[in-house]
Amino acid sequence: MSEVLTVEREGHVETWTLNMPEKRNPISGADVVEAFVANTGRVELDLDVRCVILTGSGSAFSAGGDVQAMADGEGMFGGSPFEQRNGYRQGIQRIPLAMQACEVPMIAAVNGAAVGAGCDLALMCDLRIASEKAFFAESFAQLGLIPGDGGAWLLSRAIGPARAAEMALTGDRVDAATALEWGLVSRVTAPRT
Repeated sequence: MSEVLTVEREGHVETWTLNMPEKRNPISGADVVEAFVANTGRVELDLDVRCVILTGSGSAFSAGGDVQAMADGEGMFGGSPFEQRNGYRQGIQRIPLAMQACEVPMIAAVNGAAVGAGCDLALMCDLRIASEKAFFAESFAQLGLIPGDGGAWLLSRAIGPARAAEMALTGDRVDAATALEWGLVSRVTAPRT
């Protein structure tokens, strides 16, 4: 099995790549959470790292939570409501806390779908640059969920309460051009080949 988050370094810049393209790079697994917590802690202590670029392998930046694990009631999605609440707190909610505590600037290079917690992951970064193929969706409502990883707070800070409510309540996709117009991203680029 490959690493869920690969790390490459060139000079003072690290590139972190979510590396589960067959599942569209979900971030809800314990292994992904641990990789984010460990790497944010590591770069925070490494004075030679001046920037982190976060992207996804394959056609998606991140599809958010592992929908199959949700359907199967596995990991943080299983057990009683109390167990699920603690699963979130000890699981995916550790990612925004770790990223918020890290002072190294992080850039989300959104190469494709950034959906649900994947959209929220992009929002956790200091800057967001989107490929023309990228799109964003706060799709929690379509699954009967709320953004349990800080997304409701992050989204309204990025694009304002009215547009954040529209995204959160409809779950509709926002393409890269609209994301730029709304201020969700700061730049749109041609996709890498």
